[in-house]
Parts: sequence; structure tokens; C-alpha cells
Amino acid sequence: MIFLTRFDGTELVVNSDLVVTVEKTPDTVITLTTGDRLMVREPIEEVVARAAAYRHRVLQGPGVRADAHDIAADMAAGSGPVAAAGGSKES
Repeated sequence: MIFLTRFDGTELVVNSDLVVTVEKTPDTVITLTTGDRLMVREPIEEVVARAAAYRHRVLQGPGVRADAHDIAADMAAGSGPVAAAGGSKES
């Protein structure tokens, strides 16, 4: 789940597993598998960074807790667990 902001300033949470496309038209438009389209304030790069951060957190497994906003901010800034590990997790 990723936190995004509508143009009227209200916050919404989107299940990133339902995202089909993210377009810049010039506003950011997210199309879901349900056919719904959402316009959000965040640029495409931010939406992708938040979705990647969410997926990273899910793949970490149980016991890893962090605020979704903090993780998304770390990923967008190029820091955090993935950046610290050189972009990938070694086995």
C-alpha cells in the first residue's frame, strides 16, 4: 500500500499490486486493474519509488517495521536499505 495525494489535498492509499500504468499527461494518472483512474500530485518517479519501497518492505518479511512515508522518502533520496546494500541484497 502506498500513500498518495489527490489534487484537492486529501491523502489516499493505493494498493500498488493493482497498478497497471502510471502516466504523465502532464498530471500523474494511475490506472488500476479495476479500470479506475486516479490523478495524484506526486510525479511519476515518486509513485514508482513508493511502490518499490513498499515491495522491498514486503519482501523483507515479518518483523521489519517502518513507516511507509519514511521508506518512500529514503528510496526517493537514494538512501535506505537498498541503496546501502549497493542496490541489491547479497545472499
